[in-house]
Amino acid sequence: MKLITFAVPSYNSQDYLNKCVDSLLMGGEDVEIIIVDDGSTDGTAALADAYEAAYPAIVRAVHKPNGGHGSGVNKGLELATGLYYKVVDSDDWLDVDALKTLLSTLKRHVAEGETADLYVTNFVYERVADKSRYVSRYTGTLPVNRFFGWEETKPLRLWKMYLMHALIYRTEMLRATGLKLPEHTFYVDNIFAYTPLPYVKKLFYLNIDLYRYYIGRSDQSVTVDNVVKRFDQQINITRIMLREYGYNRIESMCKPLRRQMYHCLHVMLMNTYFFTTAKDEPLRRQLFALMWNELKINDKKLYRRLKRMPLVWILDRLCWKVKGRVTTTSYRFLCKHVKLGA
Repeated sequence: MKLITFAVPSYNSQDYLNKCVDSLLMGGEDVEIIIVDDGSTDGTAALADAYEAAYPAIVRAVHKPNGGHGSGVNKGLELATGLYYKVVDSDDWLDVDALKTLLSTLKRHVAEGETADLYVTNFVYERVADKSRYVSRYTGTLPVNRFFGWEETKPLRLWKMYLMHALIYRTEMLRATGLKLPEHTFYVDNIFAYTPLPYVKKLFYLNIDLYRYYIGRSDQSVTVDNVVKRFDQQINITRIMLREYGYNRIESMCKPLRRQMYHCLHVMLMNTYFFTTAKDEPLRRQLFALMWNELKINDKKLYRRLKRMPLVWILDRLCWKVKGRVTTTSYRFLCKHVKLGA
């Protein structure tokens, strides 16, 4: 049995796919690596095929028409045979020592007959420009190196979230959620980190710096220029998340999980305010109003609950241009703090 399936959505990744896949291969035959070639036009497809030929017991190359990152995640989940499922972007990689620790922990848990629905690890922002790094940890909010439920978790700080880079879901649990990410859009990782949470009953946090996230290239989706340009995609992802669980469903969850669900939505809304108000254009105002009006019509209680969130309440009382200045300044500060690049 494969312990983990690593899905590697890849589009025109020939320049950095080797670093990613080579790090995953250090897991040996305990892992399955599915390289999803998403309609690449460079040498990615040939490189994926070469890996499959060299490591037929570990690597599977899958070729499909271009559908975006979400499509690659969906295809990997569809084909996964591992007990757990983790997405590793083709320009990122895993730390070898941390991967060995993860696999030895999973082996022990399987042998002892007790495993988690979700394993959480740290991730590291690796900045291209100055080779600096920032480690995102969950110490202080999650118990370390033992099983626990949501009742034992503590609130995250406003700027932190459980991002895709930190999460390893039980494959069958993830499938049971019916998760299907939208195609041809950015920022779908937010849905991946939000939708499955109510299905998670048992967690395990390893304080290891597993995932290495390259940041600072001009073509990345999190740069200021790109997030401002792709505001419509951010709004679309936020609308999907707002429809996922209604007010009554969230309120029925235990308090720490309920708090986490609202926290996710709060952070998403803050990002949406920034993405959208950074410029003043009629379409931005229209789509932003549509998002809120849709929620108000479909779930008035959730609408009122979110409108009372501290930062939402404050921003709603500012004019559009001031919103833009405040959120842009805040985002740039965050970029500098966690080395996202600007």
